[in-house]
Amino acid sequence: MEKQTEALLREISEWNGEFKGAYNIRENGQCAGRVSSKNIKITNKEGKPGLEIRIAPGTIGETVSIPACVTHGGVDDLVYNDFYVGENADVTIIAGCGIHTETGEPARHNGIHRFILGKNSKVKYLEKHIGTGHGTGLRSIDPVTEAELGENSVLEMDTAQIGGVDRTERQTKAIVGEGAKLLIRERILTEKDQTAKTEFEVELNGKNSGVDLISRSVAKDNSRQGYHSVIIGNAPCTGHSECDAIISENGKVDAAPELHAHDNDAALIHEAAIGKIAGEQILKLCTLGMTEQEAESTIIDGFLS
Repeated sequence: MEKQTEALLREISEWNGEFKGAYNIRENGQCAGRVSSKNIKITNKEGKPGLEIRIAPGTIGETVSIPACVTHGGVDDLVYNDFYVGENADVTIIAGCGIHTETGEPARHNGIHRFILGKNSKVKYLEKHIGTGHGTGLRSIDPVTEAELGENSVLEMDTAQIGGVDRTERQTKAIVGEGAKLLIRERILTEKDQTAKTEFEVELNGKNSGVDLISRSVAKDNSRQGYHSVIIGNAPCTGHSECDAIISENGKVDAAPELHAHDNDAALIHEAAIGKIAGEQILKLCTLGMTEQEAESTIIDGFLS
């Protein structure tokens, strides 16, 4: 691996010179290292660039890491990764992406991930995106996530994009079965002239299915963000969407949550709040010795943590 890949891995995943459990490292569109375990098999996807990750039924407490790194401009990386999670499995998946450029050439990573969760399975999915380097080339990350949750399964997604990415379009679609739960926590920070667009679409098709969708975002400088969520209740279910955003300087945020109740026992709620940091919060921290800039940074860090 390149030294820059190692630096990105430290930022986007739990890599400290090695991974625990199964892993596949993608570097500029190629495999830079792969290890399967007894219960988690990683193989090349047929007909498309990407992987098939098969997690055996009953696998408990294991981790699979599939970070992707782009270390210079002129790379447009596209990958399709499919996860098949067996019944009664309980695992963690780490799938971060980092882009580094030092030139005027653009660089992009587009990861299309599909999850098929078996009955009673549970997955914790961690995804962190960053952009680094002093190049003027556009850094783009466009993740697509598709999920099918089987009976009584749980998918918990924790995604973060905290600075450095110039353009991003994030799409998530899920179909939730009987008794299954989808939990999503998203955190996004944009600066300068960066843009970020988020699209969520969740169909609650099974009795007692549920989704809890929470998005926290900060738009600074001249950056702009768009948030659109759609929750469709086709059965007795519960759905909650919450979008909170802070705008600073000339930042702009557009939020459009949608709810569609197609069953008498579908209980759906959405919340959206956009605004600047309250002046009294800044003043309170300034009285403790912080500058106004330090106070704002502290509040934003706490908001996105």
